[in-house]
Amino acid sequence: MKVILTEDLKGTGKKGEIVNVKDGYGRNFLIPDGRAIPATEGNVKRFDHIIKGLAGRKEREIKSAEELKAKLDETTVALKKKVGVDGKLFGAVTHKDIVDAIKSVLGIEIDKKMIRIDEPIKMSGAHTVTVHLRQDVNATLKIEVEKEE
Repeated sequence: MKVILTEDLKGTGKKGEIVNVKDGYGRNFLIPDGRAIPATEGNVKRFDHIIKGLAGRKEREIKSAEELKAKLDETTVALKKKVGVDGKLFGAVTHKDIVDAIKSVLGIEIDKKMIRIDEPIKMSGAHTVTVHLRQDVNATLKIEVEKEE
């Protein structure tokens, strides 16, 4: 049975693909749950129109992610933290600290799950972190940890 997937299904296919599935799987699971629609001629034409719209939206998202990447790559964010002897921090710089600093400097809302810290930041000075914007777009953000007075 040929069906058009309406969402990504692991092991079966991606949203918008026309795939062959076993009849029982299609009739009893995919179609009733709304995860697929039968691949009739009318449904294929209608879904092609939807896919073209999704492709345009994806291009716009990639373009905006690239613009945000350019802003983040050239930005240095300063964080004020309590520092002890030898420049060691009391605690560590958290994802939330970085997100708040980005919001205050650039005015951009970023989810804390997008921040990738290779190793915990527990010393004052210059550090870099990766901001994962999309599957294929990563920005490098420079962080300067300073002593709080």
